[in-house]
Amino acid sequence: MKNNRTIGEINEKITNGEANIYTAEEFKKLIKNDETPSFNEVDVVTCGTCGVMSGTAAILNFVVSEPGKFIRANEVYLNGVPAYAGPCPNEWLGSVDVIIHGTAHSIHNENYGGGFLFKDILEGKEIDVRVESADGKTINNTITKEDIIRAQIIGTRMAFKNYTAFTNPNKEDISSIFAAKPLGGNLSGLTFSGCGDLNPLQNDVPQNVIKEGTKILINGTQGYVLGNGTRSSAEKPNLMLTADLMQMDSYYIGGFKTGQGGEVYDTVAIPIPVLNEEIYNNLLITDDKISITVSDIKGRHLPLTETNYAKLWGEYSLRPQYDRANCYKCDSCTVEEVCPTNAFANERLDLTHCFGCGMCANYCRHDAFDMNMGSVDLTIDNEDVNIPIICRQSDRLRGNKLSLKLKKLIQNQEFKL
Repeated sequence: MKNNRTIGEINEKITNGEANIYTAEEFKKLIKNDETPSFNEVDVVTCGTCGVMSGTAAILNFVVSEPGKFIRANEVYLNGVPAYAGPCPNEWLGSVDVIIHGTAHSIHNENYGGGFLFKDILEGKEIDVRVESADGKTINNTITKEDIIRAQIIGTRMAFKNYTAFTNPNKEDISSIFAAKPLGGNLSGLTFSGCGDLNPLQNDVPQNVIKEGTKILINGTQGYVLGNGTRSSAEKPNLMLTADLMQMDSYYIGGFKTGQGGEVYDTVAIPIPVLNEEIYNNLLITDDKISITVSDIKGRHLPLTETNYAKLWGEYSLRPQYDRANCYKCDSCTVEEVCPTNAFANERLDLTHCFGCGMCANYCRHDAFDMNMGSVDLTIDNEDVNIPIICRQSDRLRGNKLSLKLKKLIQNQEFKL
């Protein structure tokens, strides 16, 4: 029995319509149902993850005035979000090169930041631009997606293999980027990240496949792995990724409000070609075998206990059900306030913007939202406690959708391994 194959052999099977390609979700369901395909019955598994990825930045070039109006930009703001001018000064050209952090907050509203700005650009919305020039001038203008000459996403650390879940054993509420609002004390709730056994790096632990130059999908368009990301290690790897922002699908990227202001989320899918039995065996990992540390949100380095992704994701809901009949039309809507992606407004839930975080179901005062988020049994300081899951900062639905898109692109020979 042959126990090795090449990329060329798999590509030939794809061309001939003979390749067995699974999404990670499809593959894991077969494993859990005791119907695991053998090594010879699987050629490619497409794995995906979606979540808050703070290392996201964008490099943009666009025109703000006619040539000769100002010497060069010192400060640039897009919808109030500060952008770092340069490195090229574009002297007297009327255009600017800028770097925008996904975590940068608007000077007008800390809950609006780079992630929200990127989505607004991709959705074709009009963006206010203000430039403070080196020669003391202020230039105000507006741009849309069509006015941007070049835009590239660079993710310095994305698609983490290892995450930490957080709870708050302290008495006071704690504000953090790891919760959509200050996390209540006395172990009143748990927040977590990570797509578990769907995550690319969980399925290629020694990175036999995911290497520098690997082709991927990021936010719906083809990109590349530049290498391992900042703070990456063999035990806790993450990736540095890049792709053309203008080719991305706005559904897969956006802003996410936290207790410390706006953050940014991305969606990544990576194909795992099954070249040998070691790669195949690594794909057999399931949620119940992937542990996740639970730490004190006030001291991220202070582990309290651990659990696993099967207990966090289980068979729980990926999206809320909104019953408008139960909406009391409150003067101050708690859900509008806490929804991290602004998916709920004017008594309407926009599922294209919904992240499935669960905040609406946990914070609506009148139970207009139904969503089974589950809870987790933990032992902390020798005491058994049950803690409700109140916030997810990862979205399996988006991760699955991008994995399925990648599978179809491979089958249609639009994405070659």
